[in-house]
Amino acid sequence: MRVGLGIMLTLLLVVGGKLFMVQGLDMGGMAEAALASRLTPQVLPAERGQIVDANGTVLASSVIRYNIVVDQTVNTTTQTFHRFNEKTETLDEITRDQGIADLAGLLGADESTIRESLTGDKKYFMVAKDVKPELEDRISKLYIPGLSAEGVSKRVYPNGSVAGGVVGFLKDGTNGQAGIEQTQDEILRGVEGKRVFEIGADGLRIPVATDELTPAVDGSDVKLTINTDIQYFAQQAIQSQVNKMNAEWGSIIVMDTKTGNLIALADTNAPDPNDPGKVDAKDRGVRSVTAAYEPGSVQKMITAAAVIEEGKSFPLDHFTTPAAYTIDGQTFTDAFEHGTEERTLAGILGWSMNTGTVMAGSRLTKEQRYDWLKKFGIGEQTDIGLPAEATGILAKPEQWDDRQQYTVLFGQGVSQSTLQTVRAFQSIANDGVMLQPRLIDSYITPEGEEQKVPAKDSRQVVSKETAQQVRDILESAVTEGQIKDAAIDGYRVGAKTGTSQAPREDGLPGFDGFTASMVGMAPMDDPRFIVEVVLQRPKGNIYGVTNGPVFRSVMSQVLRTYNVAPSTGTPARLPQFVK
Repeated sequence: MRVGLGIMLTLLLVVGGKLFMVQGLDMGGMAEAALASRLTPQVLPAERGQIVDANGTVLASSVIRYNIVVDQTVNTTTQTFHRFNEKTETLDEITRDQGIADLAGLLGADESTIRESLTGDKKYFMVAKDVKPELEDRISKLYIPGLSAEGVSKRVYPNGSVAGGVVGFLKDGTNGQAGIEQTQDEILRGVEGKRVFEIGADGLRIPVATDELTPAVDGSDVKLTINTDIQYFAQQAIQSQVNKMNAEWGSIIVMDTKTGNLIALADTNAPDPNDPGKVDAKDRGVRSVTAAYEPGSVQKMITAAAVIEEGKSFPLDHFTTPAAYTIDGQTFTDAFEHGTEERTLAGILGWSMNTGTVMAGSRLTKEQRYDWLKKFGIGEQTDIGLPAEATGILAKPEQWDDRQQYTVLFGQGVSQSTLQTVRAFQSIANDGVMLQPRLIDSYITPEGEEQKVPAKDSRQVVSKETAQQVRDILESAVTEGQIKDAAIDGYRVGAKTGTSQAPREDGLPGFDGFTASMVGMAPMDDPRFIVEVVLQRPKGNIYGVTNGPVFRSVMSQVLRTYNVAPSTGTPARLPQFVK
């Protein structure tokens, strides 16, 4: 008995000591552990920032919604629960039937339907979807056992396919998958918040216990330079042209020459971000910045600017241009038949002659030809904030073969995006100063503070005098040359066309179809806008394809929209022939 009593006393001493340690010395730790076991976190999604155009038109926005879910195993077994009464600051006892009736009233549903949703053996069951925040708050104050809310962000694109490729879309409704949604994802998404409350051992929320709230920080808005009205007009115009010419695709760019702001980046078959899967994957980007191709004769503008700036030739210089011109064993011909003609440099560009361009451009060394292409941004990424922007291909001069050293003078043997071409023309329109293209104008914080995105560094490509001479050549191509269909009543216009062969898509050597383009600026008194139109693989006779009417239509709309005053100066009419 003494041994047994000793053992019992020893055990009691151990248990008593443990109780003293737990309750006397570690009360806080036990309380914290108990509290931690009761705390339940709920994620509060941040509202994704909007994407808006230059005028504040919403292109993408998000709305916060909640899914109301229930743990049926908790709700089915609980017949009464307590609800905090905010008026009396007391706990009211509520029956399950009353809770069901209250929830049905808030959701506007039948009580029988709600009862069926809350009854069963499922740990997770969806009661209601896409509930607005204010309704979710009222539902949470019902304190119905097992009922909780899951926050979701729903993205909507009210303008559909207008600038759809530029705006992009989300993957799984959360992560940017394309366009601005992808590249500006971190700025748009914001920071999630959190609500923490206590749940008892019976699975019921404790009404008067811990209820901590860390608010979500909403994302910032992204304001673009795009004008939605011009974007829509340009998309309609290029889609109509592609359909008419049975082309593979088409693009139009509109740029403000004074700021570098991109007013429109229009592509055919543009995706609707609300349902991007309706178009092929190849159509979901922005081809005017992602597709690189041989630009063709629009590149002759760079050749003319280079020889003028280097003092090798001038707009009225005399060139004897034969039907075929041979240099270093390489023979070049023109797209139209002619005999030996006495042409000016302006006339060579005005009628887009390969022969005369090679004659003038060969006055530059190979290194100079390469350097001038580089100065005009060829081979340099545009970096406007869109995915997969093309750099193009500009081989080093030592890699050029006997023919390529001359074809680069008229846009073959080199590839670039439509935007790279527009950037080169912008420098001529802007007195020789190249501005980097801008697509993102500013960020707007949730508090409404607008933070402008600074323009990237500009550079003087050619002198103001050279830029003016090149503009006179481009305007004369419209007034005296072969680009008369680019003319706009009341405005002075300068333009250049381009045609090049398109490489085969199957990767085999050779060409399959051609690329036709036109780029122009207006008004030539003081150029304000540039428009380029590109068609890929139009069907039919190459000589029957013209983008003049499309260019004229879009440029006219732009001039009207921005209230640009009609021209008052005398148009340039440089002679095309030497008399």
